[in-house]
Amino acid sequence: MSGTGPGATRRTVLALGSNLGDRLATLQGGVDTLLGAPGLALVALSPVYETVPVGGPPQPGYLNAVLIAETTLSPADLLRRCQAAETAFGRVRHEVWGPRTLDVDVIVYGDVVSDDPELTLPHPRAWERAFVLAPWLDADPEAGIPGRGRVAALLDAVAAKGGGQLGVRRLDDARLRATA
Repeated sequence: MSGTGPGATRRTVLALGSNLGDRLATLQGGVDTLLGAPGLALVALSPVYETVPVGGPPQPGYLNAVLIAETTLSPADLLRRCQAAETAFGRVRHEVWGPRTLDVDVIVYGDVVSDDPELTLPHPRAWERAFVLAPWLDADPEAGIPGRGRVAALLDAVAAKGGGQLGVRRLDDARLRATA
């Protein structure tokens, strides 16, 4: 997968989730870890949402947020940064869609479209996940997913498919901050 040239920047969207342990502290630690090294500059940080698990075994509810940043990292280096943050917070991959201390997904990387098996861009299921779309819409009301459309319209479609239910609730008393 090709990256950007030296000094070039791309806007990226990262979705963070946690459903084990102190979920809010883990999300904050994830934000701090992601922004704590060169290569990612914060553009926006969404409100925190409490969400029901999608797929997988029975498990506790999640806290989710979206981080929008400008990056000079290549897609592969960005993925490695996300995976390192997960590992730093004890992420263990036992089962697909199972519970996790921290999950960080690369949702978009500029307008790059790629079916690379290591990092499919845009994220192949983001367009149908309210737990990504709702916080992202709060952070960037004009956002869109390459090849899929505007986030606002995608969220409306998810709501319509779910009979008006999204399974997400914004937590106005829970806030993440950019400390790095």
